Amino acid sequence: MAEFTYNPIQLVPAGSNVIFNTAIPCNKGYVIHRNESGIVTLRGIVNSPCAPFARYQVTFNGNIAVPTGGTVGPIALAIAIDGEPVLTSRAIVTPAAVENYFNVTSTAFITVPRGCCNIIAVENVAADDDPAIAINVQNANLVVTRVA
Repeated sequence: MAEFTYNPIQLVPAGSNVIFNTAIPCNKGYVIHRNESGIVTLRGIVNSPCAPFARYQVTFNGNIAVPTGGTVGPIALAIAIDGEPVLTSRAIVTPAAVENYFNVTSTAFITVPRGCCNIIAVENVAADDDPAIAINVQNANLVVTRVA
């Protein structure tokens, strides 16, 4: 298991990743992260020569809001794999006012083929058909657990 956090408020532009600056790393080298980065690498290291993949459970939790000066409307975050958001992981809220924080949680199971790697991130995505707007994220927490 690996855990990555960033507690202060951070402004995340549309289409950008949530940054993590503190880590409890995976000591086996299955999960790799560079501090002050928003991307995490999952490695397809397997324990058996017959195993075709490694599987990870990725869970994000944090508080999100429209920043002061922003336009109130739906906002969302999603777990992204290799730069592509997993739409079933999209967490959407509609604040009533700016600086009105909501707690969101999202989980995805990610299968990494043996010998390959996948890059994951938590991305500020559009909540509906409108383009994404910049959002505030506070108390960001990403937990990666190897499950197979």
